[in-house]
Amino acid sequence: MRKLSYALLILGTVTFSGCTLNKMLKMAKDQQLTASPDPLEVHGDMVKFDVSAKLPDKMMKPGFVYSIESQYEYGGKELKLENLDISGDDKATSKTVTRAFKFEDGMESGVVTAQGYAIKSKSGARRGPTDKMPIVRGIITTSKLVETATYGAYVSYDYKDETVGGWTPDEELEPTNIAFFFEQGRHVLRTSEKNSDRGKYFQAFIAEKNVTRTVTITGTHSPEGPERINSNLSQNRAEVIEKYYRDMMKRYDYKGEADQIKFVLKPVIEDWTEFKQMLDKYNGISSSEKSQVLSIVNGSGSFEDKERQISRLPFYRKMFNDVYPDLRAARTEILTVIPKRSAAEISVLAKQIVEGKLPADTLSYGELAYAAYLTPSAKEKVAIYEVTVKTYDNWAAHNNLGASYMDMIVQGEGNMKSNLEKAITQFETSNRKKSNAYAKGNLGVAEYLQGNATKGHEEIQAAIGMNLPSNVVYGFNGVKGAIEIHRGMYGDAVKSLSNSSDNAVNLYNKGLAQILNKDYQNAMITLDELADKDSDNAKGYYLAAISAARMGNSAKAVEQIGKAVAKDSSLKQKALADLEFRALADNDAFRNALR
Repeated sequence: MRKLSYALLILGTVTFSGCTLNKMLKMAKDQQLTASPDPLEVHGDMVKFDVSAKLPDKMMKPGFVYSIESQYEYGGKELKLENLDISGDDKATSKTVTRAFKFEDGMESGVVTAQGYAIKSKSGARRGPTDKMPIVRGIITTSKLVETATYGAYVSYDYKDETVGGWTPDEELEPTNIAFFFEQGRHVLRTSEKNSDRGKYFQAFIAEKNVTRTVTITGTHSPEGPERINSNLSQNRAEVIEKYYRDMMKRYDYKGEADQIKFVLKPVIEDWTEFKQMLDKYNGISSSEKSQVLSIVNGSGSFEDKERQISRLPFYRKMFNDVYPDLRAARTEILTVIPKRSAAEISVLAKQIVEGKLPADTLSYGELAYAAYLTPSAKEKVAIYEVTVKTYDNWAAHNNLGASYMDMIVQGEGNMKSNLEKAITQFETSNRKKSNAYAKGNLGVAEYLQGNATKGHEEIQAAIGMNLPSNVVYGFNGVKGAIEIHRGMYGDAVKSLSNSSDNAVNLYNKGLAQILNKDYQNAMITLDELADKDSDNAKGYYLAAISAARMGNSAKAVEQIGKAVAKDSSLKQKALADLEFRALADNDAFRNALR
């Protein structure tokens, strides 16, 4: 009798559970399943969204679970998503969870579907599934419209350091310094001075007719009375040398060239500066004796008082004989133009070097770098730097050869994979020779082009933090901004691209980043700038149409999509399938623009 009672109890329990499960499934027909955003969006490589379930009141009982199985269906494939479970023990009838999956090409037109199961918690008994129902259709892929940015940073041809000798086409002046000395209290240029080694060099220098910009003559005097009391002595000494210089120019037939030379006379009167400089180098007296002199010179009193105090020092006569004569002088600094090859000469010689007709060291490293700078052809840059690294094996040459291979990629020359591998080899060589921001940033660009956006971003970010010229930082920022769009870092991308090189790719990517950052008004301003720079940029007009559509400005969206398809008719099919324009699906003007 007891066994029969247990059997009836179990049967009753099973029957009750079965009725409850069936009732749950029946009530589940009125469940509400939604997703946000709708449609889905891809950011970075992921599609992330919230799924919300709201069940009918009284559907859930303690001890029971309603489990919603969902999946993303696309192109005949099915991607399972994690279940959403609502337990009757929680006394809840709604729940929101976050789900994500990695985006792959072909997923754009799929659908998230769901079906539910009623489950007895303790026994695991279940009923279901419910009919499969769609939750959300399609994925907006606007973030995938980012343009690949490529940049190779060159070390400038005029860069110089302990290993690199740069060159500049700008005029450079070279100083030549010659001093003439005078007898105490006099300003007559003696024959012995003219015939000295200094005098002969002076005459020979003028005879060579070096292109001269300025001749600065500084007349000086020693501090003792006979020199000091003649206030015109320093001026007279400078004037004597100017006259002698002009006489030499007449002798060597300078003619009109003399008028191009500016003479600057600088008489130094009652000034202790040069005296102190010579005293510092003088070894004829001790340090303590020098200190005595300096305490007088740096102390109070007139020039005459100080000179009188110095003359009373016991070692004055020795200093007078050794130091003072060199202060009775006219010191001449001649600034002449350093002779340089013209740009045309450098280009011709570089071509002959590349062809093997001349040795590479015919031109300096800097001149070869300048020749590479002059040519717009990446192929010619590569040829020049290939001979440069063989002769001038420095870090800058290797970096620039790598940058030239990057330019080959930009210009569509040769095989991209091969050029990228060659570029990486040169950047690594450059960094081994000397750790530098140029090669580091360039390696970051290469990592990005090879598909490693995270590593590329790290390298470029580090390079930008080092000491780089602003134009190079702008170049790297363009690539960094593109990477940040790929990674879903839209605010960072806007900042990077706002401080990047002013080219069409960067403007386009900036407009895209602003759209993805929901700054539609500024996106329109940026894309207008792009249209001014590149009026044939169909993708730019397409982005402008998206921005206008997101703002609800259908007229502007139609106008911009019309311009886009006029430049590139292939965008018609894209626009028809693009969920960005779903609100315009019934707009006659929009449909007409895409016919």
